[in-house]
Amino acid sequence: MSDNPDARAVWQDFCQKLDTIGDLVRDAEFATETIDHAEGYRYLSRLARIALDMHVENADSDFPGFYAASHATAKIGADNPDNLYLNATISGERRYRISGEKGSVPILSFGSKANRYATDGTMASTGELDAADMQFAADGSFEIIASKTKANGNWLPLDDDSTMLLVRQTFLDRATEQPAKVTVEALDAPRTTPEPLTVRQLEQGLTKAAAFVEGTARTFMRWTRMLIEEQHNQLATVDQDMFQKAGGDPTIFYLHGYWELQPGEALVIDTKVPDCTFWNFQCDNVWFESLDYRNHRIHINAHGAKLNEDGTLTIVVAARDPGFGNWIDTAGHGHGTMLLRWTGAREHPVPNTKVIKIDE
Repeated sequence: MSDNPDARAVWQDFCQKLDTIGDLVRDAEFATETIDHAEGYRYLSRLARIALDMHVENADSDFPGFYAASHATAKIGADNPDNLYLNATISGERRYRISGEKGSVPILSFGSKANRYATDGTMASTGELDAADMQFAADGSFEIIASKTKANGNWLPLDDDSTMLLVRQTFLDRATEQPAKVTVEALDAPRTTPEPLTVRQLEQGLTKAAAFVEGTARTFMRWTRMLIEEQHNQLATVDQDMFQKAGGDPTIFYLHGYWELQPGEALVIDTKVPDCTFWNFQCDNVWFESLDYRNHRIHINAHGAKLNEDGTLTIVVAARDPGFGNWIDTAGHGHGTMLLRWTGAREHPVPNTKVIKIDE
């Protein structure tokens, strides 16, 4: 960074970095369809939106506020279509009060993270707190203290390198369940109001934003390449270490895979369903974005699924409804990634998978 940055030069540098990052999409050998390239560049634009929210608009850890880093039109790392994600920028050197109302959402959890997507593609957990382990008032209200030193009542641990709060809310039925209301404030901020934006702050924010876009894209491109080699039309990623290092929920067992179908084919997934607090399945594109769940049936959970007579589950991934099982729409894609989650389960069944012809 320069000693006396010029705002125009800072902007030009940011734009040039984004242009270079675009080569990742151009050079991705697994992006073999036209839709892959179109979605790839849109993916980078979405990552840029998230990064600007994270590192420019909400960068001040003394005055944090929650924003959504993954939602229907901005997605990272096999985002859960059944989740409402809330993020806030923090510092391990501060104490924070998180407060709100529980609502009726079935699963609510709070985590503190060391966000290193821009450097090594990890998001280490520095503290976890689940609603099942929290104290609530009779009206459903709550308070949590987030700090390095243990606090009375609901406490979310922080570490020296904690930089982010992550709130996950998981729905079975969004139409009927009420999300929690959550706010956050620093308890020991040395200032009473945020400082006006400086060119130096802009330079720092845009530099971090570009690094986040590149680091995040590279991380999940590596995942796609790994799944193509090891999980072709399979869901057997039983080693959870990589997923947890990238910020995965410690209560979830992740079964990631890569699917690829020719016209007229379907991927049939048969599995036992363990005793668990939640499960779902989703189809993603090659960039690890969930497919368009606003307009297509690309995911399913226990609320909408139909089980077989013996209690097992059959999921069918195909371009059209095959007339059996629980159909998941490929939404105009011929290949992509996929994910089955078991949440709060002691057993983690690995599904049986096979490709069949449905046009015959």
